[in-house]
Amino acid sequence: MSGTSNSPSPDSGPAAPATTKGGSLPESANITWTKTRVTDAMRCERLGQRGAVIWMTGLSGSGKSTMAVGLDAHLYEAGKPSFILDGDNLRHGLCCDLGFSSEDRHENIRRTGEVAKLMAQSGIIVICSLISPFDEDRRKVRESCLRDAVPFAEVFIAASLNVCEQRDPKGLYAKARSGALKGFTGIDSPYEPPQAAEVILQTGVNSPEACIQQLVAHVLALTSLKAA
Repeated sequence: MSGTSNSPSPDSGPAAPATTKGGSLPESANITWTKTRVTDAMRCERLGQRGAVIWMTGLSGSGKSTMAVGLDAHLYEAGKPSFILDGDNLRHGLCCDLGFSSEDRHENIRRTGEVAKLMAQSGIIVICSLISPFDEDRRKVRESCLRDAVPFAEVFIAASLNVCEQRDPKGLYAKARSGALKGFTGIDSPYEPPQAAEVILQTGVNSPEACIQQLVAHVLALTSLKAA
């Protein structure tokens, strides 16, 4: 049982410095990491798979949600526990206090990455579907996962701006072009394409079914216990 003392317990492991919003300066030196008897490896063995973070990035309208939902459905049918962390859904709760400034976008990705890593450590395949326009933010999530031995795959949903604007499923490009929506990625805010994504899905060229099959094959290989 946890007590109220600030002193580290003998089995709590090395102190992990807490950080302020955005991962800057330490808040307290009296915070330690509590170990559990059930290891990540034990959880994965019980579930018959390795947990992983599958990070989908791409412009609005590129097909991220379609790919995420399709992958999730295939994994469910295969008996593989998975969960989608969708950028819009997260802004209803976990990230509801964040706007769309550069600082808030960085924090949005940081929070999502931390939650995804924790879920993956429980053995779940976590499918993250966010525009995540900045390469540095995605790199930090990758490094955080790999540092804790969590498998990570960046998936670039590679539809062109022209294709995405033609689709415009939410009418956001039209609003951005008219000036009614400011700071919209791809129009007046930059998108930095991945330079070394593990998977590239050409959703502007290939069918959704073909792209999902390509993605499923990669994820099953990545999360196989044989790959450990």
